[in-house]
Amino acid sequence: MTRTGGSRRGGERWKPRKGQRTERPQRVVYEDVPKTNYNYEAYYNHFGILADHEKEDFWAALRRELPNSFRFTGSKGHALPVQKILKERYIPEIEAIEYEGNKVDAPTPIPWFPNQLAWQMTTPKNVVRKFAPFKSFQQFLVSETSAGNISRQEIVSMIPPLLMDVKPGMVVLDLCAAPGSKSAQLIEMVHGGEEARIHTATQDLAKKEGREVSPVGDAVATEMEEESREGDWSDQGRSTGLLICNDVDYKRAHMLIHQMKRLNSPNLIVTNHDATMYPSIRLPNETKPDEKRVQNKYLKFDRVLADVPCTGDGTSRKNINVWRDWVHGNALGLYPTQVRILVRALQMTKAGGRVIYSTCSMNPIENEAVVASAIERCGGLDKVAIVDCKDELPGLIRRPGISTWEVVDRTGVDVYRSWAEIQHAPGRLVEGMFSPKDPLPLDRCMRIYPHLQDTGGFFITVLEKKTEIKAKPESEPKRTEAKPSIMSVVREIEAKPTNGTNDTEKIDALDIIAPPQTSNDAEGVSAAARQNKEVAPSEPVSARKHQLDDQADIYMSAKRPKVREEIGEPAPRGAEDRQVHYPPPPGAQLDISRPETMALPEPSENLPADDTILPPSTKPLKQASADYKGKRNSGQQLFEEPFKYLPPDHPELLDIYEFYNLSPNFPRDRFMVRNATGEPVKTIYYTSLLARDILTVNEGTGLKFVHCGVKMFVRQDVQKENTCKWRIQTDGLPVIEASVGEERVVRLRKRRTLKKLLVEMFPKVDGEGWRELGEIGERVRDIGYGCCVLRVEKGDGEDEFSERIVLPLWRSLHSLNLMLPKEDRKAMLLRLYNEVVPLENTTLKRKGAAVANGGVKSEANGGRGDLTMEDVPGERGELQAIMDATSDEEEDAEENTVKPGLNVENT
Repeated sequence: MTRTGGSRRGGERWKPRKGQRTERPQRVVYEDVPKTNYNYEAYYNHFGILADHEKEDFWAALRRELPNSFRFTGSKGHALPVQKILKERYIPEIEAIEYEGNKVDAPTPIPWFPNQLAWQMTTPKNVVRKFAPFKSFQQFLVSETSAGNISRQEIVSMIPPLLMDVKPGMVVLDLCAAPGSKSAQLIEMVHGGEEARIHTATQDLAKKEGREVSPVGDAVATEMEEESREGDWSDQGRSTGLLICNDVDYKRAHMLIHQMKRLNSPNLIVTNHDATMYPSIRLPNETKPDEKRVQNKYLKFDRVLADVPCTGDGTSRKNINVWRDWVHGNALGLYPTQVRILVRALQMTKAGGRVIYSTCSMNPIENEAVVASAIERCGGLDKVAIVDCKDELPGLIRRPGISTWEVVDRTGVDVYRSWAEIQHAPGRLVEGMFSPKDPLPLDRCMRIYPHLQDTGGFFITVLEKKTEIKAKPESEPKRTEAKPSIMSVVREIEAKPTNGTNDTEKIDALDIIAPPQTSNDAEGVSAAARQNKEVAPSEPVSARKHQLDDQADIYMSAKRPKVREEIGEPAPRGAEDRQVHYPPPPGAQLDISRPETMALPEPSENLPADDTILPPSTKPLKQASADYKGKRNSGQQLFEEPFKYLPPDHPELLDIYEFYNLSPNFPRDRFMVRNATGEPVKTIYYTSLLARDILTVNEGTGLKFVHCGVKMFVRQDVQKENTCKWRIQTDGLPVIEASVGEERVVRLRKRRTLKKLLVEMFPKVDGEGWRELGEIGERVRDIGYGCCVLRVEKGDGEDEFSERIVLPLWRSLHSLNLMLPKEDRKAMLLRLYNEVVPLENTTLKRKGAAVANGGVKSEANGGRGDLTMEDVPGERGELQAIMDATSDEEEDAEENTVKPGLNVENT
């Protein structure tokens, strides 16, 4: 993927939200936090998890602060040029620094990460603060993070996506995705090689049509040579794969959207469901010629990532709460949820597909025990295999999984080596928590310990689904309290004293000694429907799986497993892996003829009592939108705006096709809007073909889609007739720019010309102003009013660029403007010119000069007097457009309580 813009993230000051206390949260100094916890240390020291010779180094590493680490994001063609700047500009300056007679440690690439696109820095903070090169380097990190070109991510968090072996065209599911940096890696893989394929297809088409072809950058040219013609070419080189990201928490799902928007992918869907009961997704039906009945078709995934909620005890280097709160019962409470998530992941995977199970815990109850239990429920090693990854990621030091472990009860007092030893234990221990009786190759699991490569603790297992499975229902938990025998009950009843006047006294005594067992399950619900209900913790579990590095200024909520009393409904015949859930999510329309729908819970106060689906709103669009935003901002998760696809011959789209002279090869049936009317009002989105099919077929089924599509066109105020009022949005430009006709293309080659456009907002074009715009002056003078595509061409001269850049440009009546937020302008100035330059708004300068001259007449307003914004019709709309370009990102950050700062993904 190529990106031209990004969200506003790092480098901003903290500001309180409306209604929030005004004082800034107190920063916690990691070195000052006591790092002792008897139970935590005793558990890992005494139960065979660590070798004796490793324990001292292990605890010393956990008590040190975590190194800073970051990753270059996007396609190779985008990431490698940014990486090159780091290696050639900043690293030599840092390597030249000496402190107390020794060379300081410069940032180094992580040895096992492909193409050196991930780096870490271990230099102490007291050294960093003393030297100017570190200040410049920090400024570079902040700038590129704000533009979305760098992601601050913990090292071990980068491992699971690399082991998934995602190839172009694959359909991938991230079940527990927030906050989203692993998802960002996955979407990059889904789009792998796409930039090179599209350029190849574009060049081939241009040669046939006799059009000019832009030269590509070195990184893309290399990738074009590597990309095989046998790759994902079915859609003119565009990626046909899909990534679905899910999170059970609605607010965290929107935080995930905020993170993923920087990557501008039309092949991304975000959902909001409980991962233990993730619903099956329908695909368009297929009717075979020889069959009268329509065959329902459901989506299966090539790859699934289950980075599940966990205790997070491998994150104690950044999460100080681990030292304070660690107790034995945490893992016991999370085990059932983790097993359910992994089983559901395996159910939804294609035969031959992979599931990656990972946690940031080192506890075998959450790791090997979960893997063994899921394999057993899915039919054993004949159905699910553990993939040996010892040769993957050379340079990554790891330890094999363990095959035997002991289980400590919730009190931390009693220790059991096997299920057979249990007679009475506080808490709810289950057999699956113990070492498996039948041998499993658990040594193929991967354990990452902090002292091995100065990281956090982590666990990863790669599973391969060998054939279709039918998961066993969860069995009724074996009671740890011994049940009384019949004779002992009889003797106890006979021994009870009575006064002989009440015939029911003996029965009452029986109820006290052996209470009757009751069930809250609805009648007629099968065992298969109860499989994800039986073994649940006795109290709600809250796990802080992801927390912030103390040096970051962002505070994010943790992944919290939601242990619900939901049960699944029986699956249709022939759909072994399908699992539909009861009660359905809001918006699902139920068939009252089905017995599973007869015992519905009482309607929520937020839902209509007569049904669970709302009819399309009959309110005016603005009123409906205002109502929706009010509900969203109040924290209620009711309904998302619907996804409505536009017909290819919609009048607004026809205007767009004509104005931009779009290539006939660009798909015209994938544009959508997000409002109940289905009419383009403010924004037109674009999605991939598979995403369109999924959103269309599953409309009204109860699937909770919260995001899909990239902003392709945004309505722009125009003051001239016969001008297209839809401008190309920065987010969608990489998708469509190759298909825009030459009539709306401006080609720029000189570095000094681009610098002028970056520094100056609204430089004049009318009059003699175009002469100040270098080689593009005549072109922008003569081009029609409206949106253009600025192609910064690659060249070999000293004043030319080594890589190709594409930017959105707006030509108004009197001026020109790059449609980029200020943060992106500043990031490009620093990246391309190594300069921090204040931006100039030339429109305001001209207005100020006119005011200073008093009665001096201005050419811009026909000699009528003082120049005002009303005298430059295009400028007002352009200023508003720039505000629009950043307002969505700011709104997302406000809604999701993502505070400004550098985001460190928390494993």
